[in-house]
Amino acid sequence: MNYGKKVWIFPDAELPPKGENVIPGHESIIITNVTDKPADIKITLLYTDREPVSFTVQVAGMRVRCLRTNEEKDFGPYTARMEEQYAIMLESSEPIVAQYGRAEPRQVAFYTTAGYCE
Repeated sequence: MNYGKKVWIFPDAELPPKGENVIPGHESIIITNVTDKPADIKITLLYTDREPVSFTVQVAGMRVRCLRTNEEKDFGPYTARMEEQYAIMLESSEPIVAQYGRAEPRQVAFYTTAGYCE
């Protein structure tokens, strides 16, 4: 059986402030590779007022990887800026399942979305 898609888009990304709640404000992309091959994934960040930027990550076969948008170890020089609106596009060499999650201290909420995939 074939699971996953090769293109995922999350149109509503925004790094919230850290806040003072039990769960600090953050956002992340969770990528699951359910194939036997490594998935090479191009991540493109689209902004409202500046040019897009792209970088690549790899998720090994039959593995999951969590990428925190505010962590330099995950997003390198493209770490998210607090309260900046942007979108995230994933283009993978292998079918993957992806999810976006945000812990929102301004509303004391945590939510996830599967995004658009093709």
